[in-house]
Amino acid sequence: MSLILKNPHSVLAALQTRPTDVVDIRLPAGKPSPAWADVIALAKEHEVPIRTNLAEEPRRGANEPKSERTGLAQATVRERNGLLIEELFANAASDPGLWLALDCLQDPHNVGAIFRTASFFGIKGIVMTRDRSAPLTATVYDVAAGGLEYVPFGEPTNLARAMNVAKSAGVWLLGSSEHAEIDVSAVPRDRSWLLILGNEELGLRRLSLDKCDQVCKLTARGVVPSLNVSVAAGVLMAELTRAATP
Repeated sequence: MSLILKNPHSVLAALQTRPTDVVDIRLPAGKPSPAWADVIALAKEHEVPIRTNLAEEPRRGANEPKSERTGLAQATVRERNGLLIEELFANAASDPGLWLALDCLQDPHNVGAIFRTASFFGIKGIVMTRDRSAPLTATVYDVAAGGLEYVPFGEPTNLARAMNVAKSAGVWLLGSSEHAEIDVSAVPRDRSWLLILGNEELGLRRLSLDKCDQVCKLTARGVVPSLNVSVAAGVLMAELTRAATP
C-alpha cells in the first residue's frame, strides 16, 4: 500500500533509507522550499520520477493558515514493513537499550510524535498493538518527520505475547502510570527495558500492567497532574536513556 506524504523531511528520510519505495515526487509550479529542494536533489540521484507544474494550491478559507509542509508538494511512498516480534528483540542480549510498546494508542499525532522522539533518543524498537490502535497512516509518517524510517517496529496481534518475547530475550518490562509509587528517576538503568505506554484516556490495560516487572511515573512539580502521552513518552525516554551516574 502507498501513502501520500507531504512533509519533505518524511520523504527525504524515505529516500535515504529505501529509495526504491519512493514511487514519485509531485511539485507545484515555482521555486521549491529548501527542504523540498533537498528531496528533489536526492530523488534525481535515485532516478525517482518527478512531476512538476501541477495546479496551484486551492484557495484557502480566511482562517486557514498556509503550511509549507502541507501544500501541493507531495510524494507517493510505499509503507514500510514491520518486523516479527522475535526479530525486534533478536539482538537484545548483545545490543542492550530501551524499547517501547504502545498499548492501544489511538491518536496518530501521538504515535507520530513518539516515533520522532524515539529516533532522536536511539530507541531500539517499538511494539504497537494492531487492534484498537491508530494505524500507520500518512499522518503518522508526516508527524514523525522521518523518525518512522529509522526505528524498527512490529505490530503483533497480541501485546501480551510480545511482552513475553521481550522478557525471554532478557528485556525487563516497565509500565508507566500516574498512579505508580516510584518516580522514573528511581528505575535502574543497568538493564534493558521495554517501556509500555498506555491509551490516551484509559492508560495501560490491566493485563499489560500485571505483566510489568516495575511501574513508574513522572512526578508533577507543578499544578497540572499529568502530560499528554507523547510528551510523557519523551520525558521518560530522556530519563531512561541517560547514562547512570557512576
